[in-house]
Amino acid sequence: MAIGVNLDVIMAKRKISAGELSDKIGITPANLSILKNNKAKAIRFSTLEELCKVLDCQPGDILEYIKED
Repeated sequence: MAIGVNLDVIMAKRKISAGELSDKIGITPANLSILKNNKAKAIRFSTLEELCKVLDCQPGDILEYIKED
């Protein structure tokens, strides 16, 4: 996948657990796990906005373009 998700890095820096984050942004722990493990095919802007709000970061801190050969 050409887009990487660095959610686990940001979560570690903010010292927030997956359960706490999923509660605060209003998604299930299973859906957060799918996102964290680069298994998601898409992300809603509303979810991205909540992630940025709770984690006090920018979308570019969470999402990264990875050039494929």
